[in-house]
Amino acid sequence: EENGHQSKRLKSDADEEDAEDQNKKLPKRKIVLLMAYSGKGYHGMQRNVGSSQFKTIEDDLVSALVQSGCIPENHGEDMKKMSFQRCARTDKGVSAAGQIVSLKVRLIDDILEKINNHLPSHIRILGLKRVTGGFNSKNKCDARTYSYMLPTFAFAHKDQEVQEELYRLDRETLERVNKLLACYKGTHNFHNFTSQKGPRDPSAKRYIMEMYCGEPFVREKVEFAVIKVKGQSFMMHQIRKMIGLVIAIVKGYAAEAIMERSWGEEKVDVPKAPGLGLVLEKVHFEKYNRRFGNDGLHEPLEWTEEEEKIAVFKEQYIYPTIINTEREEKSMANWLNTLPIHDFNSSAVEMQTNNKNSKKSSDLEGSDGCGDDSD
Repeated sequence: EENGHQSKRLKSDADEEDAEDQNKKLPKRKIVLLMAYSGKGYHGMQRNVGSSQFKTIEDDLVSALVQSGCIPENHGEDMKKMSFQRCARTDKGVSAAGQIVSLKVRLIDDILEKINNHLPSHIRILGLKRVTGGFNSKNKCDARTYSYMLPTFAFAHKDQEVQEELYRLDRETLERVNKLLACYKGTHNFHNFTSQKGPRDPSAKRYIMEMYCGEPFVREKVEFAVIKVKGQSFMMHQIRKMIGLVIAIVKGYAAEAIMERSWGEEKVDVPKAPGLGLVLEKVHFEKYNRRFGNDGLHEPLEWTEEEEKIAVFKEQYIYPTIINTEREEKSMANWLNTLPIHDFNSSAVEMQTNNKNSKKSSDLEGSDGCGDDSD
């Protein structure tokens, strides 16, 4: 019996070695992977080589790529060797439903299944497409869509007595929220919506294609709504501050005129909404698709067939994490209590004096997951 077990074990070892040899013979091809993940418990997407104490999504992804035989081990240690690029550097705790990474891999059989077998269930590879050899997911991406899920009591007026579970957003308030969010459309100078950028820095100008709040819905007795924003690219903290300012206006802490002021040269105190709730929904490759999508060799980077899988993943892993964390940690409710300490009326000179100390501490904070190109 022992000999039987021994020979079975030797045979399976030999099979694995054969598979590995076969993999080594496979040519490497440039592909993109469609990824979804729940970011809770991770220090963002981007791998920090040499820093094992801060676990990132890419740590788990690279490990799965090596274990499945898609890439050699040394490519996992030096990601440049596989021309790895992610579309957006989502930050600590931020989730994604449609992240795209580009890299060179061996196209092994059942590749998606094999990679997913080595990933935790809250990280999934939902799709794969071949792309041109020089494709870079960050540079070729011409727009990104994020969503921000928040409890609707965030929009209750500051003078209103609110019981969080009983609050329901009325039509008039939702219309006002959408009117304010629509003001962001077009090109504006967002130097007040990020840190370490001056009003004359050309990179502070950003183009927003759309921004709106959808219909509210109830989960676990609390009413939530989802804000969608599509833009060319976003700076560190930008989306959270855009939402934070609209909340401050709707709640009655700041006048509507502050929006126009915030795009001018003076320094304006813009509050930053919590990171929980922010999700990278989709990345867009319109120019690439026009050029290569129908050339007979490459597929357009559209994921209509994967939409159902994306929706299932969000319902299973992303939304429950946001809802449960909100209920347990009350991040929105606690943040709303800080709004009265912001000064929405100061002149630039007063602001500079007041903010020198608080800026030092806020600049030490991380980004919010919108740091597609936050320098």
